[in-house]
Amino acid sequence: MLSYFITSLSQTLNQVAASRQKHTLPDLTYDYGALEPHINAEIMQLHHSKHHATYVNNLNVTEEKYQEALAKGDVTTQVALQPALKFNGGGHINHTIFWTNLSPNGGGEPQGELMEAIKRDFGSFQKMKEKMSAATVAVQGSGWGWLGYEKESGRLRIAACANQDPLQGSTGLIPLLGIDVWEHAYYLQYKNVRPDYVKAIWNVISWENVSERLQTAKK
Repeated sequence: MLSYFITSLSQTLNQVAASRQKHTLPDLTYDYGALEPHINAEIMQLHHSKHHATYVNNLNVTEEKYQEALAKGDVTTQVALQPALKFNGGGHINHTIFWTNLSPNGGGEPQGELMEAIKRDFGSFQKMKEKMSAATVAVQGSGWGWLGYEKESGRLRIAACANQDPLQGSTGLIPLLGIDVWEHAYYLQYKNVRPDYVKAIWNVISWENVSERLQTAKK
């Protein structure tokens, strides 16, 4: 009876895993060349269709392996898969936010409640830009610079995360704006001069998207 129950449970879990919605690469709302001259088309095409796609594919493979280990009660394998889940899951989460943070109609300054929050928490928009730029440029190796929302205090915070560590899962901050400083995000155009890339990306930031994310975070 027990063996029958275990077999039945495993089959059920496998059916759930098989019917699980796979992660997919999100479409961009603009052409690869739309952010030029600040980010060129070659970078955008490689970044989106190759790098982000790899995170999505690897995440799906890892989740399938995890579901199999879960069905078998194989805790050792579940633990061993955690780094791959974090890396590829974080890569998918981070890039999905990143593409929407950018717009060919971006740049300038935010308006309304977002601007008021920035002035309250950083003194001015320029000071926020300077602080976030410095934190982003200073990331050692690969990673991200973030503007996030701290729900407990209702304040905006700046943070940096290594590799593909997701902001909310690492710090508890809700991500509003992310700047990718993996070399694949800028090297073909800016070589190893990361500060120039970070300076240029402000010209294509969609403050409308960041404002919408703030509104959602505050609910």
